[in-house]
Amino acid sequence: MINSIQQFCQDGAHRLTDIFSNYTSDLTKIAEMVYGVTDEVTKLGCSIIAEEWESYDELLRIRKDLRPGWYIVRKDETSLITSLGEVVYHKTLFKNTDTGESCYLLDQLMGLEHHARITEDAEARILKEASESSYRKGGANASINGDSISKEAVMNKLHRLEFPVLKVAEQKELKTLYIDADEDHVSLQYLEHKGDIKKPRNNTVMPRIIYVYEGVDTDEEGRPKLINTKYFGGVYDGQEEIKKLWTEVLDYINEAYDFEQINRIYINGDGAPWIRTGEKIIPKSKFALDKYHMHKYIIVATSHLEDSADDVRSDIYRAIHKKKKWMVEGVFDQILAVTEKETKCKAIEHAKAYILGNWSGIMLSMKSQDTNVRCSAEGHVSHVYADRMSSRPLGWCRIGADKMSRLRIYRYNQGDILELVRFQKKELKQVAGAEEVIYSASEMIAMEKANRQRLGALADLPVYSIPYPQIKKIAALKNHIWGL
Repeated sequence: MINSIQQFCQDGAHRLTDIFSNYTSDLTKIAEMVYGVTDEVTKLGCSIIAEEWESYDELLRIRKDLRPGWYIVRKDETSLITSLGEVVYHKTLFKNTDTGESCYLLDQLMGLEHHARITEDAEARILKEASESSYRKGGANASINGDSISKEAVMNKLHRLEFPVLKVAEQKELKTLYIDADEDHVSLQYLEHKGDIKKPRNNTVMPRIIYVYEGVDTDEEGRPKLINTKYFGGVYDGQEEIKKLWTEVLDYINEAYDFEQINRIYINGDGAPWIRTGEKIIPKSKFALDKYHMHKYIIVATSHLEDSADDVRSDIYRAIHKKKKWMVEGVFDQILAVTEKETKCKAIEHAKAYILGNWSGIMLSMKSQDTNVRCSAEGHVSHVYADRMSSRPLGWCRIGADKMSRLRIYRYNQGDILELVRFQKKELKQVAGAEEVIYSASEMIAMEKANRQRLGALADLPVYSIPYPQIKKIAALKNHIWGL
C-alpha cells in the first residue's frame, strides 16, 4: 500500500492537478473532471490492492515456516477483475516436496478457484445487472471502469448457481395467512440442446411463482401493499416437482409462524391444477378463485352476444351471488343454444367448465368477509418474471429460465447478491486444532524496527508506523493450513 501511495504522490497527484487545472479553464466540463478523477482514483485503488496481495505472497516467499513442505518454483504475473477494475499483480508458484503437486499458495489463502478471473464483488455486480437486463450488459458491468467478461461466461455462472434456503429471523403468531400463485410463459430456444424443438407447442416453459404474505396495507400514496411478502419459485414440471415447491412453502410457514395459532390459510389463484395442489400440501388452507379470471371467462363466453351480452353477464353474476350453481349452468346452456360457430361453442364450453370446476373457490372468494382475499399474482408475475424473461422477444434454455427465475425470486426476497456468490464457494480445508499465534515482545520490537527501515521518512506517520497489520498477516498465514 505504501509504495502505491508514494507512487501516486509522485505521479498521480500531478495528473490530478492537471485535471483540475483544465477544469478551471472551463467550469462546464464537469463530466471530464469526474471521469478524470474516477480514473486516477481507481488506478490508485487497484495498485493498492495489488500491493496488498503481493505483500502476502512475499511473506510466503521469505518465511519458510509459513509454508512447511513447499518450495519456490517461480513467480508469475496474473490479474483479477474486481468491481474497481482489473488488478495486475505477481504471485509465486510453489511445489510440495512430498506430493509433487504445484500450487499458488496465495490463491489458496484468498479462497480463489483454479484459473479464477474475477473476484466475488465483481461477480455480484455481474449477476445483479444480468438479472435486470441481459447477459451482455451483466458482463460489461463487471467493474466501474469498464472491464468486462463475455456474455457466455455470465450465462455459465448463472447456470451453476445454487440458492440457499430462505432464512427466518423470528417466529410470529398470526391467525390468517395468504398465498397467491401463478406462472409465467417463457419462450425456449431449445430443451436440452439446440435444434431439439420440432413443434411450436413445445417451445415454452412455465416458471411458477408462489408468495406468502400476512395481509394487505396501503402505502403513502394509498396503493395496496402486501405485508412481509416472501417469494418461492422456479421451473417445477411434473406432479412431484409441484409437490416439492409447495413443500418448500410449507417448510417456510412452519419456520416463520406458529402453525398452531393459524386458523386459515387462503390460496389465491386462477384454479390451475398445480395451484389447487397447494390445498393438499398446506394444512388449514382453502382455495379462493382469483376474481380476475372469473370475470375473464364470463366475458369470453358472452362477448359475441352483442346487445344482450350485458344482460346475460348479469344473469351469471346474479346466480353466483345467490350461490346457485345449477342456475349458472343453465345460463351457459342458454348461451350455447343461441351460438352457431363451432369455435365459439368450444370457448363457451371451456368457460363453463372453468366456472363450474372452480365453484368452491368462487364461493369462498364471494362469501369471505376478509377483504384481504384478493389476488395480485398477475402483477407479481409481470414484475418478478416478465420484466426480465418474457416481456421482450427473448429465448431461453430450460436451465437458464429456471436459474434466472430463482435469481429474480432471491432478489425480491431482499437477498444479498454478494452472499449468494459466497454461498457457491466450497470451504477451504482447515486443519483441526489451529491455534492462535502469539508473538513475544522481542518479535514485536524486531518487526517494528524492520518496519521503520522499510518506511523511511514515512515511518513517523501514525497510520504507517503501527506494525500490527504485518503481525496479523503472518498470523493469518500461520493459521491457514494448506490442505493439499
